[in-house]
This record gives sequence, C-alpha cells and structure tokens, in this order.
Amino acid sequence: MSEEENFYQGEAGSSLTYPMQAGNIKKNGYAMLRGFPCKVTEMTTCKAGKHGHAKATIIGTDIFTGRKYEDSCPTSHNMEVPFVKKQEYQLMDIADDNYLTLLIENGEKKEDLKLPEDEPQMVEKLKADFESQKDILVSIISAMGQEKIISYREIVN
Repeated sequence: MSEEENFYQGEAGSSLTYPMQAGNIKKNGYAMLRGFPCKVTEMTTCKAGKHGHAKATIIGTDIFTGRKYEDSCPTSHNMEVPFVKKQEYQLMDIADDNYLTLLIENGEKKEDLKLPEDEPQMVEKLKADFESQKDILVSIISAMGQEKIISYREIVN
C-alpha cells in the first residue's frame, strides 16, 4: 500500500558569518565590509548625534585580495563577522601549474590550493626552499568558502 519514498540528505549548511555589535568589533579582528571578509585596520566611533546613535567607522583590508574597504554602522546594530580559520599543512609537492600537494593531519592529501599570484617573492622563496629538500609547513587562511596561502615556515627538528 505504501509507496517507496526517497529522502535526499543535504549538508547542514552552517553559516559562513555570525552577527556582532558594531561597537564590539576590534582592531586586528575581522568583519564583513561591503560584502568582503576583511581584517580590521582602523576602528573609530563618534558620539551620538541628534538622531541618537553613536556611529562606528570601520576600515579594513580584504584578507584575500588586500583591497581596502570602509563601512559605517550604528554601534548598537549588528554587523556580520566571517568565521576565519588558520591552518598549517605539510608541503609534499609543487606541481608545474603551481598547485600544491599538502598533507592533512588525518593522512589524506589536499591538492586544490594554488600558490598566490600576488606575492611573487614568497612563491619564489618557497619553491627554492622546497627544491633544497627542506621540510615546510604552509599556513592557510580560510573564510567564506575561500582559501589562500599566507605564509610558510621550515620545520626544525
């Protein structure tokens, strides 16, 4: 009598941002400015005016492109703050097309990250250190579904 039903399971879809009062955002923290995940470089507040709200002016740089953004908001209103995660992976290989093979903690490989094109000095130094057989840890920042290599260091035993 009953028909067979198919249930398709999706991801939980956790949010990429969380709300925070604009007055609580601090310098060197993170905030979404004009829709971009930014590291806050300047934060100023001015007193309540005749309309009753103290305003916060936040200036920051995009964590992926380095572009500068500015936004203003009443200090009592919420702004979106991106979940920012920093991780380190051991470098296993650098392909000819500048994609890296990285070793994840669970022993699997990560092969979907490319060397940053906007930092040629770091890329050349990283390639030279890797070719000289050094063990290297690569630091990656991720937010809003994007990832970028921000630095690297040699593993010293």
